[in-house]
Amino acid sequence: MKKATWKKTSFAEKIVEIIRTSPSINEMREQLQDYHDNDIAQSLQFLNRAERNLLYSALDAEWLAEIISYLDDPAEYIDEIGIDKLAEILNEMDADDAVDLWENIDESVKVKLRPMIDDETKSAILLINSYDDSEVGSLITTNYICIKQNLTIRQAMHELVKQAGENDNIGTIYVVDDKNRFCGAIDLKDLIVARENVPLDSIISYAYPYLLDHEKISESIEKIKDYAEDSLPVLNKDRKIIGIITAQDVVEAVDDELGEDYAKLAGLSAEEDLNETTRESMNKRLPWLIILLFLGMGVSTVVGAFEGVVAVLPVVICFQSLILDMAGNVGTQSLAVTIRVLMDENLSAKDKLHLTFKEMKVGTCNGALLGIMALVFLGAYIALFKGYAIGHAFLISGCVGISLLVAIVISSLVGTLVPILFHKIKVDPAVASGPLITTINDLVAVVTYYGLAWILLIQLLHIV
Repeated sequence: MKKATWKKTSFAEKIVEIIRTSPSINEMREQLQDYHDNDIAQSLQFLNRAERNLLYSALDAEWLAEIISYLDDPAEYIDEIGIDKLAEILNEMDADDAVDLWENIDESVKVKLRPMIDDETKSAILLINSYDDSEVGSLITTNYICIKQNLTIRQAMHELVKQAGENDNIGTIYVVDDKNRFCGAIDLKDLIVARENVPLDSIISYAYPYLLDHEKISESIEKIKDYAEDSLPVLNKDRKIIGIITAQDVVEAVDDELGEDYAKLAGLSAEEDLNETTRESMNKRLPWLIILLFLGMGVSTVVGAFEGVVAVLPVVICFQSLILDMAGNVGTQSLAVTIRVLMDENLSAKDKLHLTFKEMKVGTCNGALLGIMALVFLGAYIALFKGYAIGHAFLISGCVGISLLVAIVISSLVGTLVPILFHKIKVDPAVASGPLITTINDLVAVVTYYGLAWILLIQLLHIV
């Protein structure tokens, strides 16, 4: 990881040096051709405005479009590029990159740009923006090769060469019928090696996988990963191709999905970034915190109901945090496992029941082992450092061990059943967040621990 970072920084530094020391524009452009567009994009932050303006003037719109597509935050550079050049860049960009850049442009600038953008780019931007961010259609690019089903091999090759001038995703050629409906795909290699007298139909894969434009991204990720294709076509309700989704789009979608799930597990409504205002961050965090506050009050009320136990046997309070922490940890583990399993939309009721019993079995085994360890080690601790007789010490540690076992088993059950329930009622199971599960398990653990201490130690064994 460190090595990769070093290389990235090293390339950026060399690019900066080229821009600052090249004797002419032509020589600078020639040297920059040896570097990846991503490295040039990363070098912008090390240049001053005058140096960046020099770079903008040296490179054509097509090259700048590739560079800007790698920027995480292009907004800070948009103002430095003139309106005319910005319009050219948008017209040269892939549809998905053009949409990303368009979202970073101020409305006052958009008004000037609209008459300068070609119809094809406008249509692509409008099409992608017509989909919700959670839908596959929002990830498409219109950079792909598409040919008719009734062509010959020679005609197909001619069409490929013609379209490749504008579209560079040529690894898979998509095929449509005479009504422009998707019917299959051709691997580039198969087209290249095909004999001229072979019918095109013989090299078309008619069972080629596809996605629908209104499918949820979260529900499509597993399907995309399973097929492991460089790209997949995205169809509308009429089976017409509106665009494709590439492997790079899939990686970004998986990254975004993991980020959203991680945010939800932390009790957030969405991911946060460094540019958000305090108010925006508060709006994401506060709703869950308010819910958890009232749940915490419930836990505190239950603890208060057992004041009599603490008053009679103060030593039990020493091990409250141990029980609560272990219950919370086990519940969060079960939650993580369950959410991962629930990503499979084909999961049957039998599978869910098997998962529940498996988690309870794991919880029982872990709880029993941890309970025995607590019995032995805490018994010795209470006898040596708390001044209790050996018999009483091990009775108290035994109560802790039993409570630990019961709390862990119940926490495993809660961590499994809550997300399954949420999934059943069509609520994202990731919102059954870590803090929520932990708070529920705190309530269960407190009742279990103090309840057993009251019944076993005080009422039955009369340890005071």
